[in-house]
Amino acid sequence: MKTIGFAAYDTETPLAPFEFERRGLRPNDVAMEILYCGVCHSDLHTARNDWGWSYYPIVPGHEIVGRVTQVGPSVSGFKVGDHVAVGCMVDSCQECDQCKKGEEQLCREGMTGTYAGYDRVTKEPTQGGYSKHLVVREEFCLSVSDKLDLAKAAPLLCAGITTWSPLKTWNVGAGSRVGVIGLGGLGHMAVKLAVGLGADVTVISRTKDKEADALALGANRLLASSDSDAMSDAANHFDLIIDTVPVKHDLMPYLALLDVDATLVLVGQVGPLDEISTVPLLMGRRRVAGSPIGGIKETQELLDFCAEKNILPDCEMIRMDEINEAFERMEKADVRYRFVIDMASLAAPATA
Repeated sequence: MKTIGFAAYDTETPLAPFEFERRGLRPNDVAMEILYCGVCHSDLHTARNDWGWSYYPIVPGHEIVGRVTQVGPSVSGFKVGDHVAVGCMVDSCQECDQCKKGEEQLCREGMTGTYAGYDRVTKEPTQGGYSKHLVVREEFCLSVSDKLDLAKAAPLLCAGITTWSPLKTWNVGAGSRVGVIGLGGLGHMAVKLAVGLGADVTVISRTKDKEADALALGANRLLASSDSDAMSDAANHFDLIIDTVPVKHDLMPYLALLDVDATLVLVGQVGPLDEISTVPLLMGRRRVAGSPIGGIKETQELLDFCAEKNILPDCEMIRMDEINEAFERMEKADVRYRFVIDMASLAAPATA
């Protein structure tokens, strides 16, 4: 299937139109027209090869909502016209212990990324959702409830599941004391989801500047990390802290905020951190952990939970040809809180 998208052609130049082929349907494949695609900071990192595994040209985008246009003969869970979604992965081995328990993101052979990956059958590079069409195996296709606003749902497929998974892993519920460091695309979803689960939620930010925003999102309070007295008063307060900061930073100010047996989980930074002392970890039996996205079952549970609770990201809609400006604004944190591309702005009918 011929289609069109926007691709990075190298690390330096702006994204530009790119015509390419999507694979023909295998028996267990679902083909979709992409309606909306969220813009993730990972897209920018990949376009610039910040992590060292990009190839070119590469089409980013792994927060995808679409409409089924065709299904393979073995597909039983989807039909033409269904609203569906695809997140950060499109395949895994399906045979290892992690895959069998619904943790495909932790596949022992490595999950196949929606972009920056390689098809497990043809070995061709995968291309993401900044495009008009996508073909994906049924097992990695998700159902989207009619209760969800399709124009806002796309960021749930990365920002949503990235914060939902640790909330569920560490059993957050009514009465849990949750801190959220950072109030960007990930942070604002962590707040909304933790509130939806009944937690007492504190946004932790350098200053009080975002206090009104935090409260508007449902947080109970904002803790300014630059206020030494407030930080001292908050010692031993949290059962879980979700750290969404996407750059190298110092964890030490936050470790004393954890209660005994509590966890600070990193979901933002991919790479090095500042050196830490083990003293607060040892003295409080505290933990620092990392968490990627969730598995397919967990992602479907997230979509269903958001439909039930009417939880959606705060989005700014853009056209496909505005992506480079969106990247520049995202680098400056000039978005509240997630860009979503209306793929109707990319006119390109598929041809067989």
